[in-house]
Amino acid sequence: MSAADEFLQANQGYAANFTKGDLPMPPGRHVAVIACMDARLDPARALGLEEGDAHVIRNAGGRASDAIRSLIISQQLLGTREVVVVHHTDCGMLTFGDDQLRKQVEQKLGTPTDMSFDSFTDLAQSVRDDVTTIKSSPYLLKDIPVRGFIYDVKTGRVSEVQ
Repeated sequence: MSAADEFLQANQGYAANFTKGDLPMPPGRHVAVIACMDARLDPARALGLEEGDAHVIRNAGGRASDAIRSLIISQQLLGTREVVVVHHTDCGMLTFGDDQLRKQVEQKLGTPTDMSFDSFTDLAQSVRDDVTTIKSSPYLLKDIPVRGFIYDVKTGRVSEVQ
């Protein structure tokens, strides 16, 4: 059975007990969370979120540059007024450089790319950089709280990056 078939099967049980169909579209806590797509990080569980509480925007590395479009929509159309950035320990983004991945894509797929993959070598600095990217974006609201955190994949703890 494929993973998608397993998901469909699991969804039957979920939908049978579903009671949150009347939640409003804007997130109730007016917050957007940008987090890495790593399967070991469940932002909702780690941060105590329920359905309807927040927008959770996920991408490789939890990078702000990749989330700007979603943040614009979140703020302008759905009223979020706070942003939280969550990166994590043992992140795969620490294991390669952009040039290395560009070469791999070209070798394996035969397609050159000049795409930025936003790899990084310093976890705490990547969080600081993403907070700065959000605060300095001309497309995002000014004077709203933007804070950054690191989730520890071994302990489940979140710590703030200053």
